[in-house]
Amino acid sequence: MVESERTEHRTQNTEHSNRLALTGDLGSGKTTFLQGFASGLGIEQRVISPTFIIMRKYKISPNTIHRSQYTDFYHIDLYRLEKNVESEAKNLGIEEIWNDSRNIVAIEWAEKIKDLIPKSATWIIFENLGGEKRRIELI
Repeated sequence: MVESERTEHRTQNTEHSNRLALTGDLGSGKTTFLQGFASGLGIEQRVISPTFIIMRKYKISPNTIHRSQYTDFYHIDLYRLEKNVESEAKNLGIEEIWNDSRNIVAIEWAEKIKDLIPKSATWIIFENLGGEKRRIELI
């Protein structure tokens, strides 16, 4: 799959930030991107959106290039949170999770907690251009 190959390549650039803030409309490709990203980390289990449970934790394979630095991948989806989102995110322990340098943290709908996201985070903006076309911008 071409999408996974591209995402795996980007995985190698996470040493600059272990925090990924994803934003974009429904259906713009955020979860699909993270599935390929997780594959690049050596995660073999099925990666599905944590929309209803908010957060999922995956063990990073020790056989990847990240074996000495990263141990866990957290996939967080804030779509369902509507009130007191920053407070709810703090209650999840999100700050402790992303402050642990052994973790890679990807947050979908990160714009909902924009003021909490560390300045060192990599923002990834997704845009659905129609059909199978997407625009992905890294900031």
